[in-house]
Amino acid sequence: MTKVIYLDYNATTPVDPQVLQAMLPAFTEHFGNASSRTHAYGWAAAALVDQARTTLAKLLGANPEELVFTSGATEANNLAIKGLARSSRKRHIVTTAIEHPAVLEACDSLQREGFTVTRVPVGKSGVVDPEAVVQALTDDTLLVSVMLVNNEIGTIQPVPEVARLCHQRGVLVHCDATQAPGKLEVNVQKLGVDLLSLSAHKFYGPKGVGLLYVRRQKPPLRLEPLLHGGGQEGGLRSGTLNVPGIVGMAKALELSVANLEEESKRQAALRDRLREKLLEAFPRLLENGDASQKVPNTLNVSFVGLDGGALVASLPRLAVSPASACATAKPKPSHVLLALGRTPAEANSALRFSLGRPTTEEEVEEAAAMVAEAVRKLTRG
Repeated sequence: MTKVIYLDYNATTPVDPQVLQAMLPAFTEHFGNASSRTHAYGWAAAALVDQARTTLAKLLGANPEELVFTSGATEANNLAIKGLARSSRKRHIVTTAIEHPAVLEACDSLQREGFTVTRVPVGKSGVVDPEAVVQALTDDTLLVSVMLVNNEIGTIQPVPEVARLCHQRGVLVHCDATQAPGKLEVNVQKLGVDLLSLSAHKFYGPKGVGLLYVRRQKPPLRLEPLLHGGGQEGGLRSGTLNVPGIVGMAKALELSVANLEEESKRQAALRDRLREKLLEAFPRLLENGDASQKVPNTLNVSFVGLDGGALVASLPRLAVSPASACATAKPKPSHVLLALGRTPAEANSALRFSLGRPTTEEEVEEAAAMVAEAVRKLTRG
């Protein structure tokens, strides 16, 4: 099989070998149900979950009892937004125009239930203005949901400032931090948020597991569960716990934090080299999103005058995304790029390159050369 260069790490990441090794005993030796509290197999599984919960909490600056395990960030986002809304007498939610569909669609579903949703626009930089968020608040606002890192363009949102200003008005804040681990620090105390969502497969952990942080306070935050059953996770998320996945998520976050500074510098250098080579091949290249206020691994660029789908199709040995991976089945321009003021044609000409820990300098050089050749062929067309 011909090797395909993978530059789509914002879509998903491979499981780190150390993560896999940490998970294996939970598949075989300690395979028990963590809710089975009457025998040794259940106790052993529960102990693994407790240990992972403690590790994750320490890494995130949280308390173990503040973490709710889910199937991923999509479920965590839905639990945070719908669960809080359906437990509140207030009926207004504020979010941004560039959130992930897991947030926007959750808000849309609440609109159909009679809630009001305000989507705050962003400027050309792709960064929301905290003051614009505050201006959208009303006496009926129950929640603001702002992502930490945009999945398409990599911009970092000013979540701590948004949280500070919202809390002054007595409004709770949720943060979809799915794209942040391994790219920048994720600490719930420093961010100042009340709820935060993560998904393990974005930082070299397994698919099918994530978490929701729910800040402990008095009176406690009330969330209406999405799933009802055995009452696991404090009644907020019924269902048999994914013990191997939870163990893997803890190990994956541990590794991501340990390598953060060094790996960020390395990936930023590779991203900048890729940008430089693409500009040489296509001088009309437009970079989407703030060039400085973004995570180190992401480069989203528009090849003005070309079709992004056609460009991807002409790159069989390069795995990149013409849009966010969760939206590639929808044949309409990226809502994120349109929110930045890009035209539909400019949005449709965009590719997202996202680097990862396995990415090498040789792969970047080869990828840039492949794109340059494909651009030349399409331009001659």
